[in-house]
Amino acid sequence: MTTIQKSLRIPKEIAKAIDELSEAFGQEFSAVTIELLTEAIKMRRCPAIVFADGPSGRRARLAATGLDVWEVIATYRSLDGDPARLRQAYPWLSEAQLRAALGYCAAYPEEIDRRIALNERWSEERLRAQHPSLAVDRP
Repeated sequence: MTTIQKSLRIPKEIAKAIDELSEAFGQEFSAVTIELLTEAIKMRRCPAIVFADGPSGRRARLAATGLDVWEVIATYRSLDGDPARLRQAYPWLSEAQLRAALGYCAAYPEEIDRRIALNERWSEERLRAQHPSLAVDRP
C-alpha cells in the first residue's frame, strides 16, 4: 500500500488508547492507527459490519451474529449465488444482514477471497501440526 505522511492532532485519551493497543499487540502506533481508521471507514461504508479478533487475525463479521462475512459468502457461492437458498441456509439472519454480507463482499472482494482461500487450505494434517490440542484423536 502506498502511504503519504499527514499531520494529525488527536485527543490525549485516544493517543493513550492507541498506545495501549500498540503495546498489547506488539505493533507500532501508526500500524494500529491505520488498522483502526481502515476498519472505521469500512464500517461506515457497510453498516452492520464489525471487526473481531480470532485465531486468524481480525475479520469482518456481521454484527451481533458471530458469523464472519467470508463464511456467509462461501456459503452463498456454494449455493451458486442463489439468494433464496442463502436465506434458507441462514434462516435466523434478516434480509438486511444478508445484504450487508453481500455488500461488504462487493466492496472488498479481495479481502473476502483471501479469507475463503485461507480457510480452504486447512486440512486435518495442518490442524494437527499447527493446533494439536484441537485435533486430538477421539477414542
